[in-house]
Amino acid sequence: QVQLVESGGGLVQAGGSLRLSCAASGFIFRTNDMGWYRQAPGKQRELVAVITSGGIIDYVDSVKGRFTISRDNAKNTVYLQMNSLKSEDTGVYYCNVPERAQIVNSWGQGTQVTVSS
Repeated sequence: QVQLVESGGGLVQAGGSLRLSCAASGFIFRTNDMGWYRQAPGKQRELVAVITSGGIIDYVDSVKGRFTISRDNAKNTVYLQMNSLKSEDTGVYYCNVPERAQIVNSWGQGTQVTVSS
């Protein structure tokens, strides 16, 4: 079965950095697009960054220039390097295959990112 295990979150001061990891299993990782999502307190989940199976990358405007998504197909892992963190980046961060995001049971437990100001 599909498993998505996020890690690397924590508490950091504004301006600091974190690197998130997502270990995937149960599907052919290399042929799937991968995305990072976040859910801030009281808000809906939003797509933050995506990297396609071919390495094409896109970001939501609010994180452009600060976040970097990457993938290592040999390790079935997708990463999110987050720099210059702001308090509004606070939330639970999840990875998923974008085409599976509408499936309610497709999500892992996420990893908490808290940015203090």
